Amino acid sequence: MVELCASCTSLGVDIISVESIPDNGIAVLYSMPQCVWRINVDIPEEANQNLSFGATERWWEQTDLTKLIISNNKLQSLTDDLRLLPALTVLDIHDNQLTSLPSAIRELANLQKLNISHNKLKILPEEITNLRNLKCLYLQHNELICISEGFEQLSSLEDLDLSNNRLTTVPASFSSLSSLVRLNLSSNQLKSLPAEINRMKRLKHLDCNSNLLETIPPELAAMESLELLYLRRNKLRFLPEFPSCSLLKELHVGENQIEMLEAEHLKHLNSILVLDLRDNKLKSVPDEIILLHSLERLDLSNNDISSLPYSLGNLHLKFLALEGNPLRTIRREIINKGTQEVLKYLQSKIKDDGPSQRDSATETAMTLPSESRVNIHAIITLKMLDYSDKQATLIPDEVFDAVKSNIITSVNFSKNQICEIPKRMVELKETVSDVNLSFNKLSSISLELCMLQKLTFLDLRNNFLNSLPEEMELLVRLQTINLSFNRFKMLPEVLYRIFTLETILISNNQVGSVDPQKMKMMENLTTLDLQNNDLLQIPPELGNCVNLRTLLLDGNPFRVPRAAILMKGTAAILEYLRDRIPT
Repeated sequence: MVELCASCTSLGVDIISVESIPDNGIAVLYSMPQCVWRINVDIPEEANQNLSFGATERWWEQTDLTKLIISNNKLQSLTDDLRLLPALTVLDIHDNQLTSLPSAIRELANLQKLNISHNKLKILPEEITNLRNLKCLYLQHNELICISEGFEQLSSLEDLDLSNNRLTTVPASFSSLSSLVRLNLSSNQLKSLPAEINRMKRLKHLDCNSNLLETIPPELAAMESLELLYLRRNKLRFLPEFPSCSLLKELHVGENQIEMLEAEHLKHLNSILVLDLRDNKLKSVPDEIILLHSLERLDLSNNDISSLPYSLGNLHLKFLALEGNPLRTIRREIINKGTQEVLKYLQSKIKDDGPSQRDSATETAMTLPSESRVNIHAIITLKMLDYSDKQATLIPDEVFDAVKSNIITSVNFSKNQICEIPKRMVELKETVSDVNLSFNKLSSISLELCMLQKLTFLDLRNNFLNSLPEEMELLVRLQTINLSFNRFKMLPEVLYRIFTLETILISNNQVGSVDPQKMKMMENLTTLDLQNNDLLQIPPELGNCVNLRTLLLDGNPFRVPRAAILMKGTAAILEYLRDRIPT
């Protein structure tokens, strides 16, 4: 439906909405009606038909149009007649097919909000820099490859969204946007940020997710006003220190290549509430984590952490994610019980904390010199068969031979070049409960894996999988499965039939749909990570999955729920979805 709505008051017409209503199969606009451009110029037809209008009734003489909404149509261009609406304060043309803007846009001197998102713009006209009263500019989901010269002249700009474009650089002159409070640069091709960014003295929210950043300028870490910093899905190998970010509340650096977290990275984060370090290469957590007194959410999942400082138990965390780590100091059944149980366990061990904890972890990871290819110590002491990080295309027979009569509960063949499940895995079916095959080249799962009926934890992330065999429903004790960074286009059907599952991690795939009815039957499911997939819509019925404690949906192309809802957490998302279930 093409909706032409004039919002009239005693002062006149101040808003016109010419917006198609999506998903109803109704027509859309391909060009703008001339009467809209000329609404401030032409006398309305009713005025010519009725000459008895009093002065207060002649609305067309009282107020010019201030808000124009022409979104969700198929407009390919706008004409210079736009200059006939000089009083506009809001112009919303999102979700059209615009490839350019008319130069007349420079004459909208009163414009405060301009939404051109979800179009096909490759460049911005220089005239846009004349809009000195502009406060909000939304340019996300276009095809921009560079930023216009003179952009820094938009001195009143407070909210700027350039996400999901093709930008490779941010000019240093950007730093002159001194009024900017929120800047979104996510999902571009940025390899660096300008050091001058620290001149943005009012910037509170900076989103640089999904770029190619390898380093962060130390100047950024000196931004006193910064409250939210998003650096997920980049190529960062280390964190800067944050000597001046005393107001920083959320730091998101998941899905990078960070190998070390030290006290210097933490000691100034006095206000931090959320710390996201998932999917990195961290091997340890410093004792100084206890300095983060305000911390509420800590995500350490999918790293290489083998032990935790017991002092972590003294933090008042509401959420602690540890899945996908080779933890040796906490039993998996404790981890599976959730955050509060883990914290209680760590508190109970504080009296034993000290050098011995670190020393034992070091000894545990050691390979005896006489057994350079097979970690015999791990087999005997930890009941673990470890042949990880060898870049091997096959697991040698001597690895399985070394097991002999020892009981094996954990298998770690991660970070190799394996293309198929080792057939001799089936020899461990009576005892093995944890299997890590992540960071390999698996394109399919063989039946040998499906015969490990005591399996509770399975890590298959970072492979080439696009399906799972139906026989996996034989894994009747499976509690956690990690399928992140594969090639799934849908949630594998067999997962709906594994009713013991408590955690499904399937981020960074191409999943386009989930079945909320089948998922509701999974009464033990408490964690579902669907981040960075291709979900165009979230079915409202998913809100009925009331057992979910953690539902992660960031990085998908759906419009609703909005980011503001997602940031409120799982309970708010589920409530939002339930409210939209058709009655």
